[in-house]
Parts: sequence; structure tokens; C-alpha cells
Amino acid sequence: MRVSFVSCGLAWVAVLLLSQSGGSTARGQEPAPSVSVEPQQAFVQQYCAGCHSDRVKSGGFSWSEIDLAHPDRNAEQSEEVIRKLRAGLMPPAGSRRPEPAVMQAFRTSLETKLDAAATARPYFKAPELHRINRREYRSAIRDLLGIDVDVSALLPPDARTGSFDNMADALTVNPALMQAYIRAADKVARQALGDPQAPPVMVKYDVPKVVNQMRHLEGAPFGTRGGVAVIHQFPADGQYTFKSDLYYYYLGELIGGNLPDSLQGQELEISVDGERVAAFTVDPLLEGNTGTLVTPPIAIKAGPRRLAASFVAKADGAVEDSVRLVEQTLMDVSVGLHPGMTTLPHLQTFTVVGPVNITGVSETPSRKQLLTCRPSDESQEPACARRIINTLVRRAFRRPPVAEDVDTLMQLYEVGRQEGSFEAGIRTVVQATISRPEFVFRFERVPDGLQPGQSYRISDFELASRLSYFLWGTGPDEQLIDVASEGQLRHPAILEKQVRRMLADRRGESLSTNFAAQWLRLTGLAEVHPEPTIFPDFTRNLAQSMRREVELLFESVVREDRAVTDLLSADYTFVDETLAKHYGIPNIAGPRFRRVAITDPNRFGLLGRGAILTMTSLANRTSPVARGKYVLEVLFAAPPPLPPPGVPPLPESVNNAAVLPVRERLEQHRKNPQCAGCHRIMDPIGLTLENFDATGRWRTNDGLTRVDAMAELYDGRKLDGPVSLRQALVSHSDAFLGGFSENLLSYALGRVLQAEDMPAARAIARQAARENSRLSAFVTAVVNSAAFQMRTLAVETETASKEGKGEF
Repeated sequence: MRVSFVSCGLAWVAVLLLSQSGGSTARGQEPAPSVSVEPQQAFVQQYCAGCHSDRVKSGGFSWSEIDLAHPDRNAEQSEEVIRKLRAGLMPPAGSRRPEPAVMQAFRTSLETKLDAAATARPYFKAPELHRINRREYRSAIRDLLGIDVDVSALLPPDARTGSFDNMADALTVNPALMQAYIRAADKVARQALGDPQAPPVMVKYDVPKVVNQMRHLEGAPFGTRGGVAVIHQFPADGQYTFKSDLYYYYLGELIGGNLPDSLQGQELEISVDGERVAAFTVDPLLEGNTGTLVTPPIAIKAGPRRLAASFVAKADGAVEDSVRLVEQTLMDVSVGLHPGMTTLPHLQTFTVVGPVNITGVSETPSRKQLLTCRPSDESQEPACARRIINTLVRRAFRRPPVAEDVDTLMQLYEVGRQEGSFEAGIRTVVQATISRPEFVFRFERVPDGLQPGQSYRISDFELASRLSYFLWGTGPDEQLIDVASEGQLRHPAILEKQVRRMLADRRGESLSTNFAAQWLRLTGLAEVHPEPTIFPDFTRNLAQSMRREVELLFESVVREDRAVTDLLSADYTFVDETLAKHYGIPNIAGPRFRRVAITDPNRFGLLGRGAILTMTSLANRTSPVARGKYVLEVLFAAPPPLPPPGVPPLPESVNNAAVLPVRERLEQHRKNPQCAGCHRIMDPIGLTLENFDATGRWRTNDGLTRVDAMAELYDGRKLDGPVSLRQALVSHSDAFLGGFSENLLSYALGRVLQAEDMPAARAIARQAARENSRLSAFVTAVVNSAAFQMRTLAVETETASKEGKGEF
């Protein structure tokens, strides 16, 4: 019976291929007659119906819900089936599995019918209203005005749906948010031009306990350690005071006060742009209630300045201690009281106070960028103001200005000018411009005469905006606006040229720091806090280095235009001293990241990176469940179902009970029938990574028990550790590439994909496969897709979208 079915299945593959060779279906026409569904029905009956019938309905799904002749009638369930088959998750382990060619043919048949239905009935959904998020706001202000603002202090956090922070459905608007944008515009405008009437304020920078202050901090002068280094925006030329508070023991005694004579006389240095402006010799008798170190008033000019408060390093070698100080140097603030362990003073907070005695506003990068002309007398001011407005609006509104834009802002300029100087008028213009809906929202205008349900191509300016926010996370630059103004951007050759230029630009790093960081869930590292008594060498510094390592790995795939699958098997990485020490890589010193070859195949690819391994662990141990879930959900885009209600968590060892290895605890957990189904899929993946501890370090023992990394994958493949797992993932690379395509398209469109979008994602993956699945091929395929360049008029369209303007 098995042989005859395989023969039937292979014959069906041939029929399917012949049916596809006759050419693609023209848009707007009915799809070509489908092949017979009898082989598909036989496939379902033999391999699927036993668990997914109306009687059993395992996982809440029955095949009676899908019409095999018209799977598009239940596209959501059909796409879920495709997702499971693509990752090799079905049929489940222990069940009969068809030959790979037969399974592939069944999946291809479903995909072909769904794709044909999507071609026959095109619908290009697009957000009615798309607000730029905080990250994009910061980038847009930086490009427009030349200043880097702290958006966390200006705007409330953005809500999220799906994996990304640019999803339009989550970026809603309410009156409180509108007021926040207006207040932010006032502060940003004053920062951009400087403020000769700036009141004295206090700006405080905190240094958490989990930061290692025993090494040099990037941005601080060489020869120093620890402290804080920031770019601080000084609003005016004037005098500023700096206050420093150190860490103290619970009873008020200075941490690092009881040092040997050779280390006494610790110095705290305050520097501006690398130049020392003040220094303190730390008195070991300082106490917490009276120990604030305050500088005299210091004259500083307006603008962004590199500000640092750091300790002068008195020795660069090892301290002669009987016990090594852990990396998390303030894990216990009393650690320095222990004999044989040295702890140096640590900075807790650094505060900037001022300005006072303001003398004016010096030239700054933002003033130079904004004030493109300087009137020599009052008669020249209106023409100069109009010129500045034209330049400002072009970048802020992502299109050439129209007369209404300029006239409205000129009226506001006159209001500001009457209340002060020429610069006061320009400040009013800047404030009004960046609080206008045209700046805060990415409007896409609806052409006149369209009927609901009609599809149309977006304008070149709107295409330029989509492209720049996709690749750069900010608005289009002058060159992109120029090309759009000429109506040339929609031409494929011109568009591809712009894509390659933008990928090569430094702003193309946004794909790594934003898209990749969110797709791979690196943002979760900020919330990871391994138990310090178990992992005392895990610090905030290490977490930041771990994240940067993965970003640079993805960046190398972008810059070198590698195949996306290289992320799974890369035999190189990027490390600084902190991360190299964690991995045991010798001869790396300093905070600069450099590329190194990996000699241990267990470390190849994403699953050997500390960031992935750490954020898929618990605070006190590894979590094979979380690691397995991560592979399925993030790398294969095939998330397991949510656990049923009432399922108990994995038992932990308490009250001095015997500590069982994680493997044994999972075996106990799987005895619960409600848990067994999903855990049989997830657990083997995570168990093969058990040689990596909860912070990604290699280990051979889990407690007193030797690590056992043997497992059987859900498709029956035998695994014995990270290398075999990586090989298994590479063998399912179509699932990885399909998931990557879906995530890239979702990020580019700024919305959560639905089942109706999957044909477009598959087309992108197929197009990229013709070019070895290189990163640039994926990006180009997304940009050239109809989903990216077109939209369909919804049944109900907001007036603001039609007109593309409005007021807060």
C-alpha cells in the first residue's frame, strides 16, 4: 500500500508541474482549472485524517474546514497548514510520514491555488493612517534639524502589535498624545536654535548597579574607567554646574573607601569634548548624606557636547586579591568589605545644572543646518524666512512645498517675529512644522474618481516615503525627493539603483538595528536579569555587547550581500573585549568591535550567539522550552499553540530538595497529556542547546550532572548538539527563508500580515531564490512587489487620508 501511494504521489507531482508550465494567470482573470484533488484527498486521508477529523479535531482543526479544490475559501487555515508543512512539523513525530517529494507536492498544490486566487482577486491593504513612531520621530528630527533628541523624555512609549514597533494598527492617536507632540515640538525647536532665555534646569544621568565600572567606558577619555559618557545638548552659552554622587554601603560608608595605600587617592574627572574641566580627589571618609561632589560654575558654549564623568585609572593590571572581583561589581554593595577583595569607588548619578549667566548662543551644527541664510538687515528677513521654510517643508513633509504650506508658515513666522527677533520667528516656524500632521503622519492621498475596492499605484513621493522608512527608518533625503519630483522613481531600473544606494548608505544600518533587532527579539535583552549569585559576570555592558554582536552579523550580510541563510551557519562573529572574555576568545582588548573567525562549530550561526541563548533562558537556569519555541516562532515563523489553561509550570527545586537536571524536569512535565503534544516538538530543539548555560557560556555539566544534548527532532532526525541542530535547520531553510520574507514584508508595509498577504510573501521568497536568496534580492523583491507600490481603496476611507492634511 505504501509503495502504491508513493507512486501515485510522484505521478501527481508530474501532473502538478505540467499544470504549472502553461504560464501564469493574468491579473483579473479566473485562475486556470485546478488539477484533480483526489491525490490530495488521499494524502489527507492517509497521513492527516486520523488526528484532524471532525471526531478527533486535534489542535482544534479538522480537514473538513478546508476545501482542497478551493483552499482560498478558508485561507487562514490553509496558510496554517502550509506553515506547518514547510517547517516539517506535520505529520508529528511518531506518525507515518510521506516521502519528502510527496509532502512538497501537496504543499505546492495548496500554495499554487492560493496564489492563483490572490492574483485573480488582488487586494492591496494599506493603513488608513500611519503615524511615525518614537524611533522614526527621533531619526526624522536628527535628519531635519541636526540634533539628537531624547524621545523617551518627550513622547510616551509606542504600543506594539506583532513583532515590530512600526505597525500602523498599534500607532493610534489620542488627545494626550497630540498634546505630547505639541510640547515636544516646542522643546525641539528651542534645542535646534538654542535658547538665550533658557531657564536653569537639572538633567540627571543614572548609572545602574549592573554596569561594570572597572573598565574604560567608550566615549570617556582614555586612561579612565567607569562613570558615564553622554552627548548632552547645552541650550545656550553660559555657566553650568556638575554634581556627582557615588555609591555607598547601606550605612552610608563610601564603596571603595577602604583601599590599600597604593590605590588611595582615587580621582573623578569631569570632561567636556575630551578636555578636563574639573577633577576631584575622592575622600575615603565621604558619607552618603554629605558626599555630593559639586564643581564650581563652568563656562560652556551651546550645542551638543561629549560630556563624561569618569575615574582616572591608577593601575591597569590585576589587583593582588585572593578572590577575583566579579564582572557585576556591585552585585553586593558590601563586597568591598570582604578581606582579599578590592572594590573601587563607583559613580551612581551625574547631574548637569544650568545655564546661568547666559551670554548668548554660539554657532551649533543644528543652527548651521537650519539657518541656510542670515539676513543682514530687517528688509531681507521675509525673503530669508521664506527660503528657510521651503527647505524645511521639503524634508519635513517628504515632498516639495505648495503655496499653502509656505503661506501658512510665513504667517506664523510673522507672529513669532513680532514677539521677538528673526530667530524667534524661525523657532515658531520649526515648532509649527514638526507638530503638523504632515510631519507626524505618513499620508497617502487617494486619487479622485476612485470607487471602493479599486486598486491604484501610489505616487512617487509616497513610494519614496515608503522606501526611506523601510530601509532607513526616516524620511527621504534630497536625492530621493528629486527623483520622485521627476516622476522617475516608479521605473524599475531607477528604483533598483536607489535601493542599492540606500543600502550602501550609513543610514542603511537601520535594517540591522531596527528590523533585525526586532525580528530576532533582541529588544528583549534589556529585560533579562540573570540571577547575580549564579551568574555574577553578567552585566549591562555584556548584554549591550551581545545585542551589538548580532546586529553586526546581520549588517555584514547586508553590506556583503550574502545569502540570508548565512545567518544560520556564519563561521565568524564580531566581539569587543567584554564579549570576547565571555566567549573565551583571547587577544581582544578595548570597546571596539572587530570581526573574528570562529573555530568552534558549536558557535556557528545565530544559535551560537549569546544574545539568543540568554534571552531564551530564565533568571536561574536554561529553558529548553523557550529556546525551542524561539526557533519555531522566530526562525521558522511557525509558532506553537498557546498552552491550555491550568497547565502547571515546570517544577523548580525548593527547600533544599535534590536539584534535578532540566531534562529530567521536562520529562516529568511531558507526562501530562495536555503538555506532551507541543513539548515533543519544542523540547528536543532546546535540549540540543543545553551545553550553553543561561548566559550563553559553554558548559559540560548542569549542576553535578553531565549535560546530555541528545534528542530526536520532530521529523525523526537524531540530534546530538548544536552542530546537528544547525544542520537540521539548514535542511529546512525554505521555512527560514519563508519566515524571513514574511517579516521583511510586514516591516516594510508597517502592518501585521494576514492570510491574504502570504501569496505576496511567497512570491518575494521565490524571486529572491533566483539570486541565491541574497539580502539585496529580498529587499528588491519587496520594493518591486505590488503590495509595496499599490493600495486598494477601502470601503470607508478617512477624510484625512483623502486630503493628506489636518490640524492637531
